[in-house]
This record gives sequence, C-alpha cells and structure tokens, in this order.
Amino acid sequence: MKDQNQQGYWQETGRWVGYEENYDMEAGRWGPSHISYLTFKSIVQLRRTMNTGVVMLDREERSLSSIAEKIVDEMVSKKEVRPGDREGLVQAFLQNRSQSVETQALTPPLEMQTFSVTERRDASDCAEASMVLVGALDFLEKPTVAFVRLKDAVVLESALEAPVPVRFIFVLVGPTKSDIDYHESGRVMAALLADKVFNQAAFQAQSDRELIDAMADFMDCSIVIPPTEIQNEAMLAPIIGFQKKLLQERLRPSDPQLRLDLKPRKPSIAKPPPPEDPLVRTGVPFGGMIRDLKRRYQHYVSDITDAMNVQVLATVIFIYFAALSPAITFGGLLADKVDNMIGVSELMLSTAVLGVIFCLVAAQPVLVIGFSGPLLVFEEAFYAFCKAQEIEYIVGRVWVGVWLIIIVVVIVAAEGSFLVRFISRFTQEIFSILISLIFIYETFAKLIKIFKAHPLNLNYEQLNDTLEDPWHPVVTHHTVHDNSTGNVTTVTVIRHRAYPNTALLSMCLMFGCFSIAYFLRIFKNGYFLPGKLRRLMGDFGVPIAIFLMVAVDINLEDTYTQKLVVPKGLQVSNPAMRGWLINPMGEHKPFPVWMMFACIVPAVLVFILIFLESQITTLIVSKPERKMVKGSGFHLDLLILVSLGGCAALFGMPWLSAATVRSVTHANALTVMSKGPKPEIEKVLEQRVSGVLVALLVGLSILMEPILKMIPMAALFGIFLYMGITSLSGIQLWDRILLLLIPKKYHPNEPYATKVKTSRMHMFTAIQMVCLAVLWMVKSSPFSLALPFILILTIPLRMFLTGRVFTEFEMKCLDADDAKVTFEEEPGVDMYSETRMPS
Repeated sequence: MKDQNQQGYWQETGRWVGYEENYDMEAGRWGPSHISYLTFKSIVQLRRTMNTGVVMLDREERSLSSIAEKIVDEMVSKKEVRPGDREGLVQAFLQNRSQSVETQALTPPLEMQTFSVTERRDASDCAEASMVLVGALDFLEKPTVAFVRLKDAVVLESALEAPVPVRFIFVLVGPTKSDIDYHESGRVMAALLADKVFNQAAFQAQSDRELIDAMADFMDCSIVIPPTEIQNEAMLAPIIGFQKKLLQERLRPSDPQLRLDLKPRKPSIAKPPPPEDPLVRTGVPFGGMIRDLKRRYQHYVSDITDAMNVQVLATVIFIYFAALSPAITFGGLLADKVDNMIGVSELMLSTAVLGVIFCLVAAQPVLVIGFSGPLLVFEEAFYAFCKAQEIEYIVGRVWVGVWLIIIVVVIVAAEGSFLVRFISRFTQEIFSILISLIFIYETFAKLIKIFKAHPLNLNYEQLNDTLEDPWHPVVTHHTVHDNSTGNVTTVTVIRHRAYPNTALLSMCLMFGCFSIAYFLRIFKNGYFLPGKLRRLMGDFGVPIAIFLMVAVDINLEDTYTQKLVVPKGLQVSNPAMRGWLINPMGEHKPFPVWMMFACIVPAVLVFILIFLESQITTLIVSKPERKMVKGSGFHLDLLILVSLGGCAALFGMPWLSAATVRSVTHANALTVMSKGPKPEIEKVLEQRVSGVLVALLVGLSILMEPILKMIPMAALFGIFLYMGITSLSGIQLWDRILLLLIPKKYHPNEPYATKVKTSRMHMFTAIQMVCLAVLWMVKSSPFSLALPFILILTIPLRMFLTGRVFTEFEMKCLDADDAKVTFEEEPGVDMYSETRMPS
C-alpha cells in the first residue's frame, strides 16, 4: 500500500486468533471473528506455487532484515527472482509496517498486506505467531513464494501489532498482472497456519515434500460449495455433520506414531489438570470435611480481594432485593400457616445471622441461604400435627433442631454426601422446576388474594357517604336471643371495605417490575449503547425496576396499595406466646418426653429436604461450564447449614437451606461474560463479600423501616415472578417441554434432540412431567410431609428406566450431567465445534 507521500508500507489486513478477523479499512477497526472461507482456486494456485517456491527450515536468524536477505538470496539462487531485482525486493520486505487505524487507500501497482496467526505451541501459556506477507511488485517477472520456519521463535521488531514471538514466515510476491489473487492466497496460507493439524505438521516437517503433503491433507478435508445460491442459513446446517466426519477421519490417521503426535494438538486451549472430586470418599471419619477445609480455605484471601469489582456491588444490590422479597413474602406466608408463631421478623433475623456466618466459613460462599417452598410445606404440616396432638409447636421445633445436629454430624462423619452422585440431572431438574413453579405460583396466588380483597366493583357505595374516612372497616353488631335459656349473644362482624383500583394498580406494578427487570436482563447482551453502560444497566436491572415502580406508586396518591411491612426493632411476631429464647422443656406446659424422641422422625424429613435442596443447588452452581476454579465443599457446607438451623430453632427462628433460585441468580449475576457476537462464560467472581453484605442488609432492613415501607408489595411479587421465570432458563427439562409445541424441523442441534428419536425424547419428558405433577399434588395435600421421600424415589426410578425403557445411549443424551454431551467417537474439542452452555 502507499501513503500520501507515495511510500509503500505493509498493512496488517487479517489476523487469526482461533478464528479469522479482518481489518475494516474504511471504519478503521477490526471486524468480528468468523470461520475462514477460502476459494478453491486460491488453494490450488498456492499449492502449485509452493512446488517451485523456497522452503527454509530451522533458520537461526534473529531479525527481520537478516531473514529477508536470506529469503531473497535463496530466491535468486533458485532463479525465482532476477539478480537485478534483489535490492528492490529486500527494500520492499523492509518497508515500514503500519497498524494505523486511519483509513488508507489501496493504490496499485504496489499492494502489500500482512496476515498474522497466533497459536499456542504446547500446553503452556506461551503463544507463537506466524506472519504471512503478500504483495504485488511490478518489477517482478512471475509470482514466487518462500516459507521459513525459525529454529527458535523470536519477536521481530515492528512486525506485528502485538509483540508475539514468530515461528513461521510466509512470503508471496509477484507482478500485478497475474492470475493469482494475492489477498486470497495470503488468506489461504494464514488459514493453513491457523489449522492445528497443519501447524503441527509444519512444525515437524523435515523437507518441503512433507510440507506439500500437509497441504494436500488440508485440501482432502476441505469442503467445496458449488456456485449455487444459498436461500437461508438452514441450508448450510448439513455441512456441520459432514465436516465432523471429515475431522474424525483426519484426527485418526492410520500411522500410530502420527496419531501420538497429533493427540496433544486437539485441545484448542491449554487445559489445567482435572479438579479434585469433592465427593470421593477418604475412608476416614470427617475426611471429606477436612479435605473441603484444605481445598477451599487456601483461597480465603482471594475471596476478599476478588470482591473489589463494580459487578459485585451491582450483585449485592440485586441479590439484596432478591433475598429480602422471599424473606418478607415467605415470612408472611409462614405466619399465616403457623398462627404467627414464626413470622417476618424471625425469618429476616435468621436470614441475616445465619447468612453472615455461612458466607464467612462456608466452602461455597456463592450459595445464598434462605427459606424455601418445600420448607414452608413442612412447617405447615408439622404445625398441623402439633396442633392435633395439643403439643407446643415452637418447642417441638427445638427438639427437631437437636436431632438435626445429631443426624448431620453422623452423616458428615460417614462422608454421606457421596450419595449426591446418585442425584442425576433427571432429579435435579424436576426439583429445580418445582422450586421455580412454587415461586411463580405464590406470585399469582398473592395477586389473586389482592383481587379478592379489593374486587372491581361498578359502584363503591362508601364514596357516596359523607364520612371523614370512607375506608374505615364497617363494624356491625347482631344480637341473638335464646328463648329457651334467656341468654343474649352479641356477634360483632368487621367488614373491610374494598379500595377502588387497588387490584389493577397492584397488577400493573407487579408486571411492570417484572417486565422492566426482564427487559434490562436481555438488554445487557444487546447492541444499543456502549457495552459498559449496557452491562451496568443490566446488572442494576432489578433495583431500577423497583425504584421505577416505587416512583409510580408514590405519584398515584389517590390509589391504595399494600406496602412492605417491616417490624420495628427486634420484636417477635407473637410476644404473647413466645420470646426470643425457647424453653426446651415447654413454654406454657410441659413438653411430653416421648415427643422428645419422636421428633427424630420430622428431623429426618427436614434433613432430607435441606440435604437435597442444598446439595442439588451446589451441583447446579458448581457445574463445570460455569468455570469456577476454587471448588466446593459438600461435606463442610452441609454441616454448617444444618447445624446453624438446629441452633436457630432454640431461638424460635426458622432453619434455612441453600435456596436454588437465589443461588443460581447470584452465580449468574457474578458471571463475567466474554465480548463478541456469542458471549461465553469467562469466569465467576467467587468471593465472600457479596453474600455477607446481602445478609447484613437484610438484617439492617429491620432498622430501615421508614424507607422500605414505601415499597409496594406488588413490586416484590414482580421480583418473585422474575426469579421464578429466569431460573427456568438453561433447564433442559423446560427446553424439552417447550419442544412439545415446536415442529421437529425447528428443534435445536443438541444431542437429546438430534441423536434420540423425537417420540422417545417426548416420552422421557412426559415421565419427568408426571413426576413433577405427583410432587406438586403431594405438596398440596395433607401428606405434604412425605414430599422429601417422594422426591428421593425419582432416583431409583431413573435407574429403573436405564436399560429397560431407555437404552444407555439414549440416557446419555437425555440425562447427561454436563451441558454438552461428549461421545467416544467424537475427536474432541476443536475450534469448529466449540459451543457455549445455556445461561
């Protein structure tokens, strides 16, 4: 290329870092990465030219000038270049190299372009580059090429935009009037050097013949598309499967020695050794817990320093509302179910105290602990049992807590968490959807309750009365005379008046809060506004939604909505019946001795619930595709969580478990995504600070009553709905349920849809849906205490299905533990088949 002074220079127009990126001369920036597409003519021309070109292997030159001189001398000696053109060619090679982002005009007859290829030589982090130089020089007679392999990769001065050591150098120069398209031929060589198999072959080649054979091998595995118009992208889909077959054959050569040489080249990036399996039994009492301590606590300092990130701050604000909303809502539901013996204040205090302790000492602080739907079902059933037996419910919980501590110590000593291995995706996803459905159901149940309390009437008669307060309850007294006894009974009836527009406004606030939060979640990965601002708005989506709904509610002064009720100070929900310390021997009457021992039965049920929910949540959060590096601690976290719950019962506070929806939401909020058209997970900000701050804020909310009482409950219902719906994302069972309504031709390119017959896939989905329906019916029945046992039965059910109803191969596709199923016949991960997991 030429500048304004007609001086030639090399312009880097393409680069390969796994995929191809082209430099946009007009826009002055690099374009998005994409798969390389090459013309068949350029491949053939390059191979033909290589037969007569210069090949120099294992050269020891250390500078670009000395390399250029050696190349030109070799071209002259092989009569590829006239001796009189030597100086001009050397001078052309040593022209300045521009990485300017300014627009440059392409000016013949001097066209010189640079392509760079960055590749990792081995399992280390050291990267090497290849440099491809192509240019049109009018003083040359014919096109000629040179391929140079340096003995040691060296950084060449001002050769590339990034100072990466260069291993291979390729040069293609010739006259302007030639059949060769220099730009396309340069792209062909760059794509060759970016190919892992060719790069390895070029690294090991001992002669130019071996280099030509490697090119032939590349051509054998390339696909030629005829000059036919492509109507849509779907028409290209069959090419993917055909190409995978070619790759399998290519990576399984007949020569065993070559297979050994190529094996290290399969991974696209350097992979660390596999992490230690936290569920392997040591055979020593408490061995698993001790190993959890050693594995996780070595990262304790980084658990603090990794929190110094604005994304963590956004996560704290988001998860605070995500944790406060269930604490308030479940607290209100729990108070209704147990006659106000435990309510909002106890649940908020339990969430705060237990949350701080757990996040400070747990092995997986990303988990968010809290109250959940299954625990609510148990509390309701246990209260009904105690009421029927005329036993003090709050005292019975103390003895259940004692047995909980005993049970968890025994289980952790025996390393019982290894049983998690039997909990496959089959059970995990049924449980996950059950929790999500409870969130969604409770949201609409609350909204319906508001509509019943404040129905839509054509005429609100109290507005026509000249009363100072037309909204006060109507108190009526009815006198009943008993003629036989002469007694007079007065019955007082209190009727609360319905507020106009309350139900409609509550519905608008709920769906408005949900819609804004959900839209900003999608907007975060969109294209509008700069990336940093877009991600900031997405991270603060929930607080923004709540703030906007509060502003709407405040401006509509003439319409009543129920506000968030936060207790003033540390006050129990029912001071007349209990205090903050529960007497294990009985509060108002002696507690039966037989019941002290019988409490082991409900304790086993609670333990199963906490065990399943916490361990399944840990499995979901710690899946390999999330790329967490600090590890988890199934044994340690179970001991801490259950022991804290057992101690909390002594103070009349509810026990907690790892909340699936909130934990997954927390992990998603802490996930750092890569940039580009298809973002992938880079890492998760594993730290303890966000969990501690969220728990503290929930506890301090008791003191923030003047501010929090401005938040309408309907807005928190919207957050409930948001958490329930977003937690369905990435659950394969939910995806397969949706496939029941989608024609087969639109099914995704996933193993469960492509390698299993559609009817078999739908049958597997139907079985899981039946299990889900049974669990829901049990949850809603008087036998809700049996919910943990019914959930456990899905584990042997899955084992029964394998080999009897579904083959091993089908179960591998339908019930794989990881997001991406791998099969023995696949060649491994390569740059053409890398995919991201669902978020």
